[in-house]
Amino acid sequence: MTADRLRLLMNLWPPFLCTGIRVEHIDRDWRSARVALRMRPWNRNYVGTHFGGSLFAMTDPFWMLLVKESIGRDHYVWDRAGDIEFLKPGRGTVRAGFVLDDATLATMHAQTADGGKYLHWFDTDVVDDEGDVVARVRKQIYVRRKKDRRHG
Repeated sequence: MTADRLRLLMNLWPPFLCTGIRVEHIDRDWRSARVALRMRPWNRNYVGTHFGGSLFAMTDPFWMLLVKESIGRDHYVWDRAGDIEFLKPGRGTVRAGFVLDDATLATMHAQTADGGKYLHWFDTDVVDDEGDVVARVRKQIYVRRKKDRRHG
């Protein structure tokens, strides 16, 4: 599947479509993505700010997708853990960006070459239109080279 097609499908996917989450961009080389969450009456919490579950959901799949598509079919890639820290009430449109660098991919390849698992934490800031950090999300990704494709 191409990045453009996945972006389109994710924008039509009910958990994103119905909550106001919009995938704005996924690089064709799967190295970066950008997502936005617009304030809607149905994604506000009791005090009129963004519902925390929506803030987490907007970031949830992206590190796993970027790693899975970038590292190659010879690796298993799974989400393992995640947490969110709320720093400021979120109002209006908030955004999050994801950039997967060469050094991180090289580390993943090196750490899994013998078939062992590798766990990597990614940090993502959710920012408002003023550039203030509304929430900080951490996701732990599990990577392991498939058994029949190990080096050495």
